[in-house]
Amino acid sequence: MDKKVVLITGCSSGIGLSLAVRLASDPNREYKVYATMRNLAKKERLLECVKGLHKDTLEILQMDVTDQQSILNAKEMVVEEQVDILVCNAGVGLMGPLEVQSLDSMRQILDVNLLGTIQTIQAFLPGMKAQGQGRILVTGSTGGLHGLPFNELYCASKFAIEGACESMAVLLQHFNIHVSLIECGPVNTDFLVNLQKSELGDMSLQQADTRTLSLYEKYLQHCGFVFQNAAQDTEDIVKVFLDAIQSSNPSFRYFTCGDIPPLIKLKITEPDGSAYISAMSKIIFSDADQ
Repeated sequence: MDKKVVLITGCSSGIGLSLAVRLASDPNREYKVYATMRNLAKKERLLECVKGLHKDTLEILQMDVTDQQSILNAKEMVVEEQVDILVCNAGVGLMGPLEVQSLDSMRQILDVNLLGTIQTIQAFLPGMKAQGQGRILVTGSTGGLHGLPFNELYCASKFAIEGACESMAVLLQHFNIHVSLIECGPVNTDFLVNLQKSELGDMSLQQADTRTLSLYEKYLQHCGFVFQNAAQDTEDIVKVFLDAIQSSNPSFRYFTCGDIPPLIKLKITEPDGSAYISAMSKIIFSDADQ
């Protein structure tokens, strides 16, 4: 039986690395995995996880999702000349008061999270259409379904991905190509380590007013509590990806926490958004005025 060819972006750590290892280690050897990353100097962690045991089920390729030629070069390295399952997982974050963010930093978020994902899909979509089947899975975020303070650009990029994927899904069903968004909440990965974050005491924060800085400090405390008490492990996320990959009738949206989170339900069901805004503010900034 021919292996299903899977290409995954953002495999130097976290979800991408764990998913690549799991699929390449499939006991039935159903998958040939191309694990891609922007910086091949970071491939040692992935190699350590597979310990050289998957020479015929795993290849590691350099691919920068913000560089169209890099994407095309990686595509040329796929010896099967087709990709059955494309996983767009590469992503970065940006956290801090909006008024201190540089234009370059904001552009980078959009280049990676939005345009990088779309460029990657653009490159592999014609092949999927030609073969009359395919799966596209995109690592989404609950931050693409409801806004988070001090994450304006990150949420904007993820909101945009929701719209792009929904638009594609409507069309691509006519080509037997299924699009799925894997909606993640907090996850124990290197995402926080790599996050571009304004730290308290940074010179750039002098541009912000004292009230904003007080609220930002409160938000950072909230984030620390959430990641300590509610973050999921990457293996939990990988199980959801596997459900989507192995389903004969995949859903458009998967929530890694199971059900739709209560705040998102509130946002969907209440008419004008006021209750959601008040609830979110109370959860994050309770006691901020004291």
